[in-house]
Amino acid sequence: MQTTELAIPKRKPRVYLSEDFKIESWQTLQPYFDELKAREINSVEELEKWMQDRSELESVLSEDLGWRYIRMTCDTQNEETTKAFQYFVSEIEPQIAPYDHELNLKLMHSPYGNGLDKEKYKIYLRGVERALEIFREENIPLQTEISTKQQQYAAITGAMTVTLDGEEMTLQRAADRLKRTDRAVREEAWKAIQQRRFQDREKLDSLFDELLHLRNQVALNADFPNFRDYMFAALGRFDYTPQDCFDFHQSIQETIVPLLTKIDEERKSKLELEQLRPWDLDVDPSGRKPLEPFRKGEELLEKTVQVFYNLDTFLGDCLATMREMGHLDLESRKGKAPGGYNYPLDEIGVPFIFMNATSSLRDVITMLHEGGHAVHSFLTREMSLNAFKHPPSEVAELASMSMELISMDYWDTFFEDEDELRRAKRTHLESVLETFPWVATVDKFQHWIYEHPEQTPEQRHQEWINIFEKFNHKLVSWDGLEQFKPFTWQKQLHIYEVPFYYIEYAMAQLGAIAVWKNYKENPAEGLAAYKRALSLGYTVSIGEVYEAAGIKFDFSTDYIKSLADFVQAEMEKI
Repeated sequence: MQTTELAIPKRKPRVYLSEDFKIESWQTLQPYFDELKAREINSVEELEKWMQDRSELESVLSEDLGWRYIRMTCDTQNEETTKAFQYFVSEIEPQIAPYDHELNLKLMHSPYGNGLDKEKYKIYLRGVERALEIFREENIPLQTEISTKQQQYAAITGAMTVTLDGEEMTLQRAADRLKRTDRAVREEAWKAIQQRRFQDREKLDSLFDELLHLRNQVALNADFPNFRDYMFAALGRFDYTPQDCFDFHQSIQETIVPLLTKIDEERKSKLELEQLRPWDLDVDPSGRKPLEPFRKGEELLEKTVQVFYNLDTFLGDCLATMREMGHLDLESRKGKAPGGYNYPLDEIGVPFIFMNATSSLRDVITMLHEGGHAVHSFLTREMSLNAFKHPPSEVAELASMSMELISMDYWDTFFEDEDELRRAKRTHLESVLETFPWVATVDKFQHWIYEHPEQTPEQRHQEWINIFEKFNHKLVSWDGLEQFKPFTWQKQLHIYEVPFYYIEYAMAQLGAIAVWKNYKENPAEGLAAYKRALSLGYTVSIGEVYEAAGIKFDFSTDYIKSLADFVQAEMEKI
């Protein structure tokens, strides 16, 4: 194992808050907000000092909320951690919102604002101005209610288990059986997973109806015709429009879907099947046993750290530091929330990685993906304002998806056997292409949902089927399984927890392929450009970040085709 002497980061000394300050209640926080609101500002320097003090307060708040969320998702059945998170969401966040608005007004109305460095603060001030435009006081209690209801999704899905061969297991662990060569085992596992989700379909539909109603009201209160348009503003989508998304969906349908249909035809032929079924999509088409790149979460971490060190010392140090500090929870277990994330912790600057590893290639990809996010956190941790550390998802996901691809040259750490290594790479490149139609499906569905807020659950289910069938595995037969299909969207946590955060994955996936292409042509410069781009945080536009990485922020049909052709060529080399 390659290692370096690690200097464990300490948080910067606080300037505005006391070193021992802890968030226990709104009463302990309010004096700081009152002081910021009342402070006299008599020069550009004093305005910048005020901005830095506000940023420090925001960092402390963000990190405190982060730990509450992490602890809750690590054990959704723990009432104490759930209450701690809910307390912040229901008792503290609603009190902060009107102060945030007042502080934004104070900043934008300051006579000294014109003296600020326009280049340094242009993106930040643009975001503040947008926040002022969409703020409505009557939305504060609605946002609180939305946050509370969103937590219910993790609690419902985190409690889902199935019993196979007498063993109770999470759905993630059960899904590993979809890679087994025994078709009967795959079918049993797939049906068990679907039945378990189907069992809670009405509960999840009811929860979504409540969220839909609340979100639509937030949009109407803010004078938007629908929640989609509100979210485009709230997410700071300055660089593209809903129509650009629709065009992107169409391009994916024209360029990527035919490629994947061809791959499915090859799969069907190799498996010697009369019909492809949903449980035939994850098994190796040549009948080889599932890849097992690691056995336990600890081994997954050790090997990923080594891959990062093989790429670059700084990258290795990032993950090794997190390991040293205990900032990871990797293994799947009952009661743990589903999914995976890298949570930035703004004060210490060392993030936390959460995932549900079993022992699959998918877990390796997730770990590399979240590791890319983590590297991004390290590259921006010294930035002067908290807001600079948080680029939009089109940039954040570029960090993670690029890492999946540029690390491939070192996957022999996970796969010593040459044949297994080739197989892992090809499988992942297929999944890279599969990202596009699934993202288009989810994104197109969300546009429809919020354009039709009066929908019934039945109309929603039918629209999901209509969109799903345009983009996904046209050769797969669902005969006899029709009851499950209308509810397959319910497994996508983004629809419940982070609405409209999804098209970014496809945009960033395109960018990641371009980053990988540059890396293949010149590894040193490709990696340097990747780090250089991420180091910009959110101080420049999305297009400028992509330009710093040596790529384009472009999702035209021609660009998609050129990068899809590159992936195909790489697959043929393997």
